[in-house]
Amino acid sequence: MKFNFIFGLLLTGSTFTTFAQKNKKADTRPNIVLIMVDDMGYSDIGSYGSEIQTPNLDNLAKEGIRFREFYNNSICAPTRASLITGQYPHKAGIGYFDINLGLPAYQGYLNKESLTFAEVLRNSGYSTLMSGKWHVGSDSTAWPNQRGFDHFYGFIKGASNYFDIGEYGQAPPVDLIKDNKRITLKSGLYLTNEITNNALEFLDDQSKTEKPFFLYLAFNAPHWPLQALPEDIAKYKGRYSIGWDSLRVERIKKQKAIGISDPKQAIAKRDPEVPLWGNLTYSEKQLWEKKMEVYAAMVDRVDQNIGRLRDKLKELKKDDNTLIVFISDNGAQGGYSPTGRRKPQRNTGPIGTAGSYEYQEQSWAYVSNTPHTKYKDNMHEGGISAPFIAWFPKQIKGGNIVKGTGHLIDLAPTFYEFASAAYPAKLNGATANPLAGKSLVPVLTGKTESVERGEPIFWERAGNRAVRKGKWKIVSTYPAYKWELYDLEKDRGENNDVSAANIEVVNELSADYFKWADKTGVVDYDKIKPANQIGFPTPAAAGAAANPAARRANVE
Repeated sequence: MKFNFIFGLLLTGSTFTTFAQKNKKADTRPNIVLIMVDDMGYSDIGSYGSEIQTPNLDNLAKEGIRFREFYNNSICAPTRASLITGQYPHKAGIGYFDINLGLPAYQGYLNKESLTFAEVLRNSGYSTLMSGKWHVGSDSTAWPNQRGFDHFYGFIKGASNYFDIGEYGQAPPVDLIKDNKRITLKSGLYLTNEITNNALEFLDDQSKTEKPFFLYLAFNAPHWPLQALPEDIAKYKGRYSIGWDSLRVERIKKQKAIGISDPKQAIAKRDPEVPLWGNLTYSEKQLWEKKMEVYAAMVDRVDQNIGRLRDKLKELKKDDNTLIVFISDNGAQGGYSPTGRRKPQRNTGPIGTAGSYEYQEQSWAYVSNTPHTKYKDNMHEGGISAPFIAWFPKQIKGGNIVKGTGHLIDLAPTFYEFASAAYPAKLNGATANPLAGKSLVPVLTGKTESVERGEPIFWERAGNRAVRKGKWKIVSTYPAYKWELYDLEKDRGENNDVSAANIEVVNELSADYFKWADKTGVVDYDKIKPANQIGFPTPAAAGAAANPAARRANVE
């Protein structure tokens, strides 16, 4: 009798468990995919004016929403710090770069108080996946798996080769990490493809769970070195023989036609440092054409892999409940400076091969950033403007182009709103920094045309500074401390400095800046700058790269 009673209890418990499992409410919150590319200019995809073949991104744009104004932090590590945490980079600990300058705002890795989107979303029940470039802390305590990601494949530092051997030249091993284990890229593989392969592998594994997922897909293309697959390069053979002057005109015309550029808006004047294409010799033109062919091929390959990702989502029957966001970490890279052109670290093969360490350079970057002025690591529009595409048919109306005026700090609160994820006051023993941005959901769902944040957007990096407030923007470029002022409603090309006629506006925005700087931990750059500014390799760094013991292609 006693046995029957116990058996009955066990059977009843088992029945209740089975009933609970069958009647467990499914988690219908959306999956989220964030795609970031590296050093790609505002106009380098078809839906923003480019001739580069990007059908998959163009389809996302057609079925989703595009912003005319979306801002980053002008260079890799500070951009990623803001993106991943929803904080300004200094507040997150990466006010300069991923090196330690001895102050909390410049420690060179994410602090614990700045919660990553992986930490917050995992705490809310999401699977958290990442594949690609990290670049917000080299110490193993600051790697992705230690900051909230269930799975990670990619590299930790700022740059990588795309393959290690080819027909011409041999590069150092491509050092990678997969879930805290060091690995290298197998010979014959191309890194852009492998970043996607591992992301798809993670999605296959994740599909066995009942959880929604968050995937951060951080491509390093088209960041230098210019290395691409021959079949992709061949698609652009001869396309760039028209030169940068004609190509920029072509892109501007297309931007106006599709509505990305307002015909009433002033575009940036021609960069006087870029030589006229017609003044180049035949051999010079051949060299420059090849650079852009390879650059285009790298962007093209990213788009192909985005197509593979979308195919996988359809295969897993998860495409109809997935938000996809696409951005770039900064404008295209220039490279001219008071000391002259930036030199490639080393070359052991032609442009495009494993031995190539060439980069796009200013003349083509001038086209990539159309219709804006300046380049990566500068606070004018060409340095901080990115394409922004969001796709989520359930809630985002297709085909819209809006002003937007979003910033990286807005993405974390956007994801948390879509995911119904509470932002905790404390997590993992740390008191969380309040989020700095505003959710983009009202703009994405058609309730507003631009972010209603009620306060300015701020920038500082290596002494370069800017403030955006309404139509006004002040900007200064180190080592000058003079503010320029632009009316971006009329002059997003930043051609006409109107500071002299609007002293009161300059004073107001300047006061806003210094209040923000004090609150955020910004320090006068002259007091903290390292001997060699990070961002572009120095002769010493180039020499170190030639040393076999130091040949790791991982500087920014």
